[in-house]
Amino acid sequence: MMKFYGLWILLLGLAAGHAGDLFLQLPEKIYAVPGIESNVYFDNIVLTPNPGNFIFDVDCSKGRNDEKRWRFTPTSKDTGEFEWKIKVSDGSKTVAEGRTTLVVVPEDAGAGKEISILVVGDSLTAASVYPAKIFALSKGDKNPRLKMIGSNQRTPEGVYHEGFGGWTWKCFLSRIQDPPDPKNPRAVTSRFLVKKDGGYVPDFQNYLNQHNDGKAPDYITVMLGINDVFLATDENLDARIKVILEDADRLIAFFRTAAPDAMIGIGFPTPGAASQDAFGNNYKSGQTRWQFKKNQHKLCAEMMKKFNGDPKISLIPTYVNLDCENNFPVAHEPVNAGNGQKITRQNNGVHPAAAGYNQIGDTFYCWLKSRLATEK
Repeated sequence: MMKFYGLWILLLGLAAGHAGDLFLQLPEKIYAVPGIESNVYFDNIVLTPNPGNFIFDVDCSKGRNDEKRWRFTPTSKDTGEFEWKIKVSDGSKTVAEGRTTLVVVPEDAGAGKEISILVVGDSLTAASVYPAKIFALSKGDKNPRLKMIGSNQRTPEGVYHEGFGGWTWKCFLSRIQDPPDPKNPRAVTSRFLVKKDGGYVPDFQNYLNQHNDGKAPDYITVMLGINDVFLATDENLDARIKVILEDADRLIAFFRTAAPDAMIGIGFPTPGAASQDAFGNNYKSGQTRWQFKKNQHKLCAEMMKKFNGDPKISLIPTYVNLDCENNFPVAHEPVNAGNGQKITRQNNGVHPAAAGYNQIGDTFYCWLKSRLATEK
């Protein structure tokens, strides 16, 4: 039995698991807002080759324990904080257990405030679906007046961000494309760099002068890491994560040069599609779902240890509220060359369908409302 010594101590022992092992990791908090469904998908919080071999038993006064997830859509009467505990068993004994806190935020948190937000990320952000969901949810009398800032403008009007496909933490302080490649939206110089004395230097104030009238944003969200850790192996994973966190430190320090008081929300890198079919379609024999899951799971754990406790950094539990089985793209194709019957297979390893992106947007919005509920 894996004994429970507290969430963070459990995570200190996290390592790439062998078949039959199970490692459980929970975020410090789960955020919820009345009228919006919040989920914890069990496959996303454990590292094991086959979560179907285990029983997940949630103990919470709110929500519903299903086979593959816990789900809860609060009402205005549910606001408050609630203990959320889980036991995982193999049918005969408990193999892991942990706890976190469910925070249900008043639906009118931040009503009438004027706030600005800078959303930074890779292709999941560049797709613009979850930024648009944050913007849409923030409308109405019970919400703040939200200004999104960024060089990437998408529909509807008002949705801006800094999302670029394939980018890593390092790219935002190092990517130079001079001259730009008009045929490749990734091939641009980072908007955070400015040309000076024949070269490029980081200058966040210059960026803010161009995109926010020189003012610092109230909130900065960053969701990066998938590209950083994607091709890591068991042999180099620890060394790779060390570099990733060093790059993260540099980008955060850069933001602090012109936005020392901004709340920085760091979204965990999200898990991939539930099926190896999706990875095979995208990466042939170049990557497996299991290896990526080990990489993503370990990076999330190290991020928890790294950033927990900083009052101006908040971790956003983006990895728990994503349906990796039903909310990723699919294709309908023959069973094989000898059987023309069409079946449905997932066909994208790390990029959700619109429904999955919207779940990510829900998570960001619930986190933002939680910050508005606690900050003056």
